[in-house]
Amino acid sequence: MTRLVLLATTAAVALSAGHAFAADPLSFDPVSAPTTDKEKREVRATSEVTVDGKKYTIGFTTLVRSGDKIGSGIFGQVLDQAGKPIVGADGAPMISNDIDFSSLLTQGGKTYVVSQFETRPAAVYVTELAADGPNGELKAVETSPVSFAADGGLWVPCAGSVTPWGSHLGSEEYEPDAEVIETTTDITKLDAYPKPMALYFGYDAMDPAKNPTMDGFRAVFNPYRYGYITEISVGDDGKGTGVKHYAMGRISHELGYVMPDKKTVYMTDDGANVGLFRFVADEAGKLDAGTLYAMQWHQTSAENGGAAKLGWIDLGHAGSAEVKALIDKGLKFSDIFERAEISKEGTCPEGFTASAANAVEECLKLKPGMELAASRLETRRFAAIKGATTEIRKEEGITYDPDHHKLYVAISEISRGMEDSMKNGKPSTAFDVPSANHIKVPYNLCGGVYELSLDDKFVATDMKGLITGKPAKYGDDSPFAGNACDIDGLANPDNISYVPGRNTLIIGEDTEAGHQNDAVWSLDLATKKLTRIETTPYGSETTSVYVYPNVGGHGYLMSVVQHPYGESDEKQLRQPADAKAYLGYIGPFPKLD
Repeated sequence: MTRLVLLATTAAVALSAGHAFAADPLSFDPVSAPTTDKEKREVRATSEVTVDGKKYTIGFTTLVRSGDKIGSGIFGQVLDQAGKPIVGADGAPMISNDIDFSSLLTQGGKTYVVSQFETRPAAVYVTELAADGPNGELKAVETSPVSFAADGGLWVPCAGSVTPWGSHLGSEEYEPDAEVIETTTDITKLDAYPKPMALYFGYDAMDPAKNPTMDGFRAVFNPYRYGYITEISVGDDGKGTGVKHYAMGRISHELGYVMPDKKTVYMTDDGANVGLFRFVADEAGKLDAGTLYAMQWHQTSAENGGAAKLGWIDLGHAGSAEVKALIDKGLKFSDIFERAEISKEGTCPEGFTASAANAVEECLKLKPGMELAASRLETRRFAAIKGATTEIRKEEGITYDPDHHKLYVAISEISRGMEDSMKNGKPSTAFDVPSANHIKVPYNLCGGVYELSLDDKFVATDMKGLITGKPAKYGDDSPFAGNACDIDGLANPDNISYVPGRNTLIIGEDTEAGHQNDAVWSLDLATKKLTRIETTPYGSETTSVYVYPNVGGHGYLMSVVQHPYGESDEKQLRQPADAKAYLGYIGPFPKLD
């Protein structure tokens, strides 16, 4: 999930936390909100940018669409553990239209895009790019898959980042609930979401005619294999190699973002009643061992999305090898925790701790000797019983601003656990327990972007709302009827990217009711002015918003249009080819660094 944004900033010198920079103007021609059916079917992007006083013609360039044959490979084809195409229910090889984070990397004098597909099973492709014009234009020339067979395949990779050492840092979102997988006895009662993953191993858990069972499903599907930060490196031969970083914890990873010290990594957690996590590696540039921390919110204000002083709960040290060993030996949820029902008053039996993590109210007791397992396999639940805050709703993109030494985090929807015993503005006890009701802010369906201050060791000390969306109601006679958020403001911000030296934040949306057509915005941090620079077709979301100031002497703003007509407005689809996802970029720019 990701989007684009840029805008004109005023020339100024900003001083913050000892950091200084000159904010040169970066001005985009704005894009209007779509009103006609034709506009709502198009990828519409800014056509002009002014950089340091000079105008450049730019636009959106499609590099490849899902299902395209590029060289010897088919982009987005989903493969099983043996590397063979998985055949769908329609008898055709599965192609994913869910392209998500796509990093722009250089290796061995060549340029590549590493793209992950947000499905179950998932796919990752490395696509080689070549020059396609004199001003930095690019084209795709070859694509090949990356295997995660050694780690049981890849599950729902969402957003990501590029590490300071030049690798693709990916993610696995919406980790499957191991307690549910262990205790469900009838596969027809199991939620449909995890079932497709069994296709990776050749087991069809979805077709009743094949008589799937829970025993058969569990024989191939271990929930503790999924929910981790991943890393992909591209070799000089253009092939990708992927690993999972088990030491960094198992949550619904939106993405991890490495700080300039090459050791500290912030990890956002997407879902209901989730947390914010920080990992500190033992060694710079290596994420296979370190100490994990969970955020604790100490509220100071409920205005503009809320503000708080932050504390950090130590969840202990681990190495990926020792965590993977626990998974490989078949550890189960019941080996780690005792679980009891919570009372109507939100209290627990003696020795148990109340938790609403995962939006599941329950009472938990850690079994003896299970601290390591709990911290890395049930990270959010363990954080909750240790006193961390697990009340955030849909925590999405994160980016670092080196000019002000700050982090920015997108929270797509301010609701549920973030409210004070409410759900969407109405009384509810489903998302808070009395012993851990830390966040108490008003409901805002449009969400917002938050600013986090850092100390000199990259520890976040404060968090406050930077900009929030504005709920709106449009009359039936308005061209914007049905949009629940102000058409000229944010609607469910998702992935974000800071433009170094420009005082500009790129913000992409992932919205359904908020805006019918998702937009990418540029936010001038000095003036808080938003400029719309891209809109996408019906039912899509813009993913992989990420700024590359200088790749081969040119700047690029990566932009992916995920699943057109696939999240809403499905009835608007005219022909199957229109549903193919777009991998592309806005630009090229002159180098921006």
